[in-house]
Amino acid sequence: MAEIVIDHVTKRFGTFTAVNDIDMTFADGEVACLLGPSGCGKTTLMRMLAGLEKPTEGRVLFGGKDVTRLPPRKRNVGMVFQYPVMYPTLSVFENLELPMRYDRSVSSSERKRRVEEILDVLDIQHLSRAFIDQLDAGNRQKVAVGRAVVRQSEIVLFDEPTTNVEVNAKLQLIRAFKQVTRRLRQTIVYVTHDQTEAMTLADRIALMKDGRIVQYDRPHVLYSQPTTEFGGWFLGNPGMNFIPASIANGQISAPILGRPVKAPATAPSGKITIGIRPELVRMTGQPSDMSVPAKLVDQAIGIAGRYLTKAAIGETIVKVNTEGRPPAGLGETVHLTAPRDRLTLFAEGERVPFAFS
Repeated sequence: MAEIVIDHVTKRFGTFTAVNDIDMTFADGEVACLLGPSGCGKTTLMRMLAGLEKPTEGRVLFGGKDVTRLPPRKRNVGMVFQYPVMYPTLSVFENLELPMRYDRSVSSSERKRRVEEILDVLDIQHLSRAFIDQLDAGNRQKVAVGRAVVRQSEIVLFDEPTTNVEVNAKLQLIRAFKQVTRRLRQTIVYVTHDQTEAMTLADRIALMKDGRIVQYDRPHVLYSQPTTEFGGWFLGNPGMNFIPASIANGQISAPILGRPVKAPATAPSGKITIGIRPELVRMTGQPSDMSVPAKLVDQAIGIAGRYLTKAAIGETIVKVNTEGRPPAGLGETVHLTAPRDRLTLFAEGERVPFAFS
């Protein structure tokens, strides 16, 4: 078992708290991504898992064993960093084999089998005899990934391994990474600030902000059911619309709703915020019972058949991602509808757990 337990871990550097009382578990055999903006604490948390930093408070357990004070070499984890460290005088095959050379439990034939398996999974068999200096950045990072997993340690840590790889090579590396994780089923923690990587690779995503985990769930849940305004804003390109609203006398009023609608008894009174994804807002050229009139205030930008634009309902700006061109031109009137069952309500930045009737 390679379950990772982070037991109320805090890390301070002087008066600055980089990681603040994180208490969570990464399940055995899953790929977990630590996702968040720069400075949110994800790399510090990764370094504590690796043993490169010690927690100020709390414990780290691997498979039930307390490893909090163990040095990296005694944790039996594989690691891949932004800048791969490899031996230029050795071939790709030799670099992959090296982590197993001094493990007496692995025979020479088994070493060869494992290396050939990794070469096959990463689709770099043709580079097995090449030297590291002959490889581009993408293939070097493939070798770094291979070297981290070839030992078959139960846990592998990745610290933004695609940051310094150009776009095409990054896509190839992500595909290779998915092949490796699918084949070997190691417990993997992957740090990234790139939401596309996280949504593509992860079984679960830990979304971080200000040293805390604000939500930990499957990618589609984080996207469709964010528990905070931060999550709605950070995930998505662009992020959620946040529309000012209010609840009074059991009624919710907001520009996107047109007429007030009934609020559940559990909903708070006062100012709230309605969140809705741009692709869920419907834009038409003709009014309907549920629509509100708006004016197009931004040129539509087309990407792969979808068009991103903005419309104003009075002073409220709504981002809309339409399938096909908008039904009107800049400055003209359109009609927006927000499906009630796809709206999320937030109070003081936190999701209010109820659904519209």
